[in-house]
Amino acid sequence: MRLRNISYFILFLFCAVFAAAAVDAQKPMLGFSSEAQSAQQRLEAQFDSYLKTENLREWMRRFTAHPHHVGSPYGKQVAETIESMFRSWGFETEIKEYRVLFPTPKQRIVELEEPSKFQARLREPAINEDATSGQAAEQLPVYNAYSIDGDVTAPLVYVNYGIPKDYEELERRGIDVRGKIVIARYGASWRGIKPKVAAEYGAIGCI
Repeated sequence: MRLRNISYFILFLFCAVFAAAAVDAQKPMLGFSSEAQSAQQRLEAQFDSYLKTENLREWMRRFTAHPHHVGSPYGKQVAETIESMFRSWGFETEIKEYRVLFPTPKQRIVELEEPSKFQARLREPAINEDATSGQAAEQLPVYNAYSIDGDVTAPLVYVNYGIPKDYEELERRGIDVRGKIVIARYGASWRGIKPKVAAEYGAIGCI
């Protein structure tokens, strides 16, 4: 099983280069003599000339054409593609393998028991505008990584984005989430933090 986050590194590298290119070319460069600065600026201009937005668009389209989570066949292909690209640019490159804990669920059930019965499908429908949205066989199931096993039944409380100020507002309104399952909107904080905050306020489950 390989841990592959190289695609994010290459995107960061290009963003850093673009940011550096925006610096005033006439501004004195710390540590460079006038002659050395001119040579450095020519070198950077030559490097900038190689950067093409079309390349970035094509590479990211290629890297995201299929799900590429840890240990997936396409994840390996993405890593090998980036490795090959870096080598073609003259970098010494190698892929190292790491054994990591990466749990995936065997069973997932989310259902409403009352006032009427409803069981969530836990999958998103494919849409025509996104050719990758129908790759169900390659995708990981919808789940919160590293959640513990368990089966809880409790009243449901809506907590907006599930960040501390939302719980504080609920408390001001006399709404207690202790012993409840909370449902939070996506956004405003990292999704992995929402269950942690919910637990800190006494909730026994978080959706």
